[in-house]
This record gives sequence, structure tokens and C-alpha cells, in this order.
Amino acid sequence: MVHTSLDVVDEKISAMGKALVDQRELYLGLLYPTEDYKVYGYVTNSKVKFVMVVDSSNTALRDNEIRSMFRKLHNSYTDVMCNPFYNPGDHIQSRAFDSMVTSMMIQVC
Repeated sequence: MVHTSLDVVDEKISAMGKALVDQRELYLGLLYPTEDYKVYGYVTNSKVKFVMVVDSSNTALRDNEIRSMFRKLHNSYTDVMCNPFYNPGDHIQSRAFDSMVTSMMIQVC
């Protein structure tokens, strides 16, 4: 499901073309709905792709909450990447990042 969603992300990025360069962020919205899950996507200017899978039965989450969660995730990810002791490509071992992701997951449940 996630791999299929990444294909949709690539299609949406290709369709937007040059308009992508002008945006500060790119929230792609709902990528791949199924009976059990909804998959949302987000891409940064540096082409980092975030994919969020949410249970379809969770009707409390609206589009603006999903967008806000992606912004929060993006900000936390940026903080990790700006750490001078982090080597790009290594596994993220940040307590702040882990706690932010955990709090988002608890909020969704």
C-alpha cells in the first residue's frame, strides 16, 4: 500500500512540474484510500517524502489536522537534519523526534 502511494506521490510531483519549485511545502492530500486505511502524502522542497497511513474508521481527523501533523513532522525532521552531529543517511536517533512522533500517534488513536 505504501509503495503504491509512493507511485502516486511521484505522479503528482511530475504533474505539478515547475510549480513545485515555487512552493515552500507540498501537501499532497489523500493518495490512496482503501476500505481499511487512508494514505496521505507530503513532500518537502528537498524531495523528502512523508507518507501517513490512517485507519479509515477514524473520522475525527480532517484534512487540516493531517496537514498540521505533516508540518509538525517536517519541522521536527528539519531539527534532526540541522544537528551537526547527525550524519545524513544514518538512522534517526533523536529522543525529541521519537517523542513527537509518538505523541502524534497517540493523538490520532
